[in-house]
Amino acid sequence: MTRLIVAAGGGGDAVAAAMLHTALYGDEDRAVILTYAWDRLLVDPVPGPRGPDNFTGLHQLTPAVWTVPADARPIAPAGSTLPRLAAELPHTFALIDPHHGAGGVTRQLEELITQLSPESIDLLDVGGDILARGDEPTLKSPLADALTLAACCQVNAPARLLVAGPGLDGELPLADLRGLLGALIHTFTTEDVEPVGSILEWHPSEVTGMLAATARGIRGTCEVRDAGFPIPLTHEGPTVHEVDLDDAVTRNQLARAVMATETLDEAEAHSREICGYSEIDYERNKAAWLKDQPPADLDPQSVLAELDEFDNEARRRGVTHTTFCHLTEVLNLNASQREDLRRLLISSRPEQYTAPLWRIATNGLQPTA
Repeated sequence: MTRLIVAAGGGGDAVAAAMLHTALYGDEDRAVILTYAWDRLLVDPVPGPRGPDNFTGLHQLTPAVWTVPADARPIAPAGSTLPRLAAELPHTFALIDPHHGAGGVTRQLEELITQLSPESIDLLDVGGDILARGDEPTLKSPLADALTLAACCQVNAPARLLVAGPGLDGELPLADLRGLLGALIHTFTTEDVEPVGSILEWHPSEVTGMLAATARGIRGTCEVRDAGFPIPLTHEGPTVHEVDLDDAVTRNQLARAVMATETLDEAEAHSREICGYSEIDYERNKAAWLKDQPPADLDPQSVLAELDEFDNEARRRGVTHTTFCHLTEVLNLNASQREDLRRLLISSRPEQYTAPLWRIATNGLQPTA
């Protein structure tokens, strides 16, 4: 028995897909997780998603679908978390290739369905930005979700749209999403997080980290990178809801616009027209800016002093938690220094580490409740 899970937005959605599989289907079978290699400058310094040509060691599953085994490698300077996920999880990770537009992703899905005859097909989005119209001022990354949504609604097989962690991606406020969510399918628990617990120690996804944190009972307000708005960590954080696929397509203007696209450039053009921007343009601009910004030295004494200053300011803003990605940004370090920073902070102030988040210290440098 095979379950097919489409990770709508790439990045941490693939990790959440593994959590979902354990929670809903147990260990009696394995999933094929169809996902982007798109780590959005957190791991990969090259803007945009990676395609099969950007890897060595892929395995061809169908004419259009390649899987990413543990020994696959991205071709420098590209980076990807997928080979390590394949090494640490029992599932098969298949690569979404958006370079042929929604038409190409649809063909990939059709070939997988023919090849696998899956027991179920789930399209999973963490955060809920797949339900965006396209004109929301807080929306940042609509393109990946729009392409997978457009593809899933065009295949001749029943697919279920699931939204996990509504509001946790910091793109659509939870208040705006509540009226769009359907039936509650599951609420993640600490036990559901266990199979991916070790992955959360290194994977950079902020939204999946917050999903796991809320499943473990962490509550408060989390601040994330790129000046996103503070994200409430509430009892609604670990929930998974079903949403009618046709309703989502009707609402998502970009998904409707990209349905017939055959290139990523076409899809980007629609994004610029409907949303006012392409998220890959944002990555191109940020990558160029980062290239000209020398990282700060990771001097422990200086870092801890800057951390104290950040804690004071964050506490005044009402923030209780943050992510290591955001701390890396705040301290003017680069992505390659994130793991060193994480080890330094956990060894220096272990009482502030609430896996996988960092708790803001109170005035007495004791963590918040």
